[in-house]
Amino acid sequence: MTNEPLKVALAGLGTVGGGTVTLLHDQADLLESRAGRPIRLVAVSALEKPPGLHLGDATFFADAREMAKEADYDVLVELIGGASGIALEIVKVALARGRHVVTANKAMIAHHGLDLARLAETLGAQIGFEASVGGGIPIIKSLREGLAGNRVASVMGILNGTCNYILTTMRASGRDFADVLAEAQKLGYAEADPSFDIDGVDTAHKLAILASLAFAMPVTIEAVACEGIRHVSALDIQYADELGYRIKLLGVARQTALGIEARVYPAMVPLSFPLAHVDGVFNAIVTEGDFVGRTVLEGRGAGAHPTASAVVSDLVDLARGHTTPIFGVPVPALKTQPQAPLEAHTSAYYIRLMVRDEPGVFAEIAAALRDEQVSMEKIIQRGRAPGEAVPVVMTVHETRESSMQKALARIGALSAMAEPPHMIRIESP
Repeated sequence: MTNEPLKVALAGLGTVGGGTVTLLHDQADLLESRAGRPIRLVAVSALEKPPGLHLGDATFFADAREMAKEADYDVLVELIGGASGIALEIVKVALARGRHVVTANKAMIAHHGLDLARLAETLGAQIGFEASVGGGIPIIKSLREGLAGNRVASVMGILNGTCNYILTTMRASGRDFADVLAEAQKLGYAEADPSFDIDGVDTAHKLAILASLAFAMPVTIEAVACEGIRHVSALDIQYADELGYRIKLLGVARQTALGIEARVYPAMVPLSFPLAHVDGVFNAIVTEGDFVGRTVLEGRGAGAHPTASAVVSDLVDLARGHTTPIFGVPVPALKTQPQAPLEAHTSAYYIRLMVRDEPGVFAEIAAALRDEQVSMEKIIQRGRAPGEAVPVVMTVHETRESSMQKALARIGALSAMAEPPHMIRIESP
């Protein structure tokens, strides 16, 4: 192993970029002892120099493209973000020069990871993306290396801290979604335009990456069925508590007889399951392997220091000369697998109905469920208000998604329904 420094060029000095610069400076001696050589920041790029950030003797570039093309570096750290644009452009430039890349950019890996991995392998370069999923949680290394001796049956996780904070706060305060979202925006936990988080897109990007690693298949963001948390109400969370569940936005990738099932959706998880107790901005991922069984990783899923920790872990691997196939196996060995259709999914379900209190309504609901072979498990209705809408909550035994959707369509068409039926899947690992 060489004693020459690993020369790093870093693009993007926002929250994660600033945290990475700080970590490289503050932990320089520790990193050198663990990597066996210094890790030196030689170039940085941003629109302007942030005040108070220690850049040492690194050359400053106002143009990331110029830095990627002209600086003398071994590794480009891309922390600009975005699926394409300048982030993708400079990564391609670095790889074309035979330089390694480290990134926290889940959108870019989800949309372009296969092409980038192919380019990197052709030119003998590495791409590290530990920071793209789970912040400081080492889930990429876990799937790619730690579980290499296992056939993975499933990966399931809370992968978005914004959504987990909102759902946790709704439960603790009894407030509804819109109110808690506004508070999260004021506190900086949610963006001004929160749709990327609350509509499940961020989780879908991360799940696509995890599924590729777990099942040795190409990254396929288009195959991930995606549903967000906008429709989850305080009433749903209250009933979930009563029924012994917590509501979490989950990313789930699972091997089934029909192929790989990849879904993002709010789900009720039983209190006995580890994910039920992961609150606030924390993330957690549960894997099931044939030899190791269940593993659970939990930690901060975002933020300057946790994400910088993941970025620097990739840099230490490169400094050591540690290489591994980018998606666990060489690109030619990645195999496209059939995708299990969402309508074939089976689970138990929670249903909330707003029903006008009229004679014969329950008989009509029961008939719709019976005709689609959906079996009721529990029903909750409190009080009466003749002629007015009252909530009726039920859970049903495990059934096919297609049957559940047909039953809900029939129930929704009943004249006694004050609003469309509301459904949340129950995940029983």
